[in-house]
Amino acid sequence: MKSYKIAPSILSADYANFESELKKLEATGAEYAHIDIMDGHFVPNISFGAGVVASMRPHSRLVFDCHLMVSNPEHHIEDFARAGADIISIHAEATPHIHGALQKIRAAGVKASVVINPGTPVEAVKIVLNLVDQVLVMTVNPGFGGQAFLPETMDKVRELVVLREVNQLDFDIEVDGGIDDETIRIAKEAGANVFVAGSYVFKGDVAHQVQTLKEALHD
Repeated sequence: MKSYKIAPSILSADYANFESELKKLEATGAEYAHIDIMDGHFVPNISFGAGVVASMRPHSRLVFDCHLMVSNPEHHIEDFARAGADIISIHAEATPHIHGALQKIRAAGVKASVVINPGTPVEAVKIVLNLVDQVLVMTVNPGFGGQAFLPETMDKVRELVVLREVNQLDFDIEVDGGIDDETIRIAKEAGANVFVAGSYVFKGDVAHQVQTLKEALHD
């Protein structure tokens, strides 16, 4: 049984006060800080680069779960590894060299994670499941916060659970997009165990919001 982990997305945090925001998250008992890296090319928005991750690293013991929404992520892996990423997630759609890019992450001593967008089938990553520590299933289209959860993506989570069991693999299944105290239950029932939540966590008292997510998992 995989343990449940809450991964608040700092895309929804106060950018001028990352240090205090990270401390707040740590105090909630959340396990991960999910860090969305956007290049303005693979997705329309631009967020932050490895320098910002490096500046945050001394201020937090949280697992830094870096989600690279960038084209050709293999060009940036060493930068994020040096910056202090614990997990690097790269999109299957973002590189023709997904196998080599995941190997590069592992070679850098970082956990490797592959991401699939809502329109991408699990079939696209079947060949690399033996290389990953995590599969991230996008439950909204990437690039913007505050979107509504797409329930049809749960079929992919269920498919991944079966593939993991049949092939005796050991990866976490993470979901990202539209996660709140209701949708987290749906994702958990489908078989996810890592839950990214941004808008929901930061729209109110952070400690209270994370607590409601944890309670929803243990109902």
